Amino acid sequence: MTTPDTDPDPQDRTHRSPAGIVGGVLLLAIVGWLGIDALVTGHGRTPWLALAGMILVVPVIVAFTLRPAVYANQDRLRIRNPFRIVVLPWGEIAALRSGYSNEVLTTAGAKFQLWAIPVSLRARKKAARREARATADAGRAGDAQRGGGRPGAFGRSAGFGLGGGAVQGGSTRAESDQVMADLRELLEDRQQAESAQGEITVRWAYEVIAPVVAGAVLLAILLATG
Repeated sequence: MTTPDTDPDPQDRTHRSPAGIVGGVLLLAIVGWLGIDALVTGHGRTPWLALAGMILVVPVIVAFTLRPAVYANQDRLRIRNPFRIVVLPWGEIAALRSGYSNEVLTTAGAKFQLWAIPVSLRARKKAARREARATADAGRAGDAQRGGGRPGAFGRSAGFGLGGGAVQGGSTRAESDQVMADLRELLEDRQQAESAQGEITVRWAYEVIAPVVAGAVLLAILLATG
């Protein structure tokens, strides 16, 4: 089940978390500033501790912020999580589930989390408020049209019709929920396709795990011998 990872297809739809990327860049800048300052101006064991800490922390930050991505094409879903890369043909996916996190459920009962598509409860609440406003505007527009004989009814009808249509024309879903809806549609369309069948492959990201382990071991040695 564990095989080397396949390269992303040029036709892949790529989904990442902009907030995660921004947060990762800021954290790396802070760690780099503090770490380099300790390496340059530190005395005694401080530069070594700073070096070990950076070797440990930087890959972890990259793994959880810059690395996660989801790639989708006509044949498979490719998930790049902090420490694993999972390739799932559409035929092996049973469902795409959204709750407090977004997850993929396979036909074999396995579950994989989509780190690159985080759930934002705040965004869901904002989307729900937009939908409620759109529904209310549509209702008021209908009332105004039915009362078109009253003075000023035409003006209100035009105004409400434009406002309600503008909201209804756009998406009232949270961004992550819209992405999951698009993936579910792709799953429904391609699940039975012949080219979308195959085995699930999982690869551990040793390029991330190795430096984390090395930094942890070096930091432990320095602390133990201090």
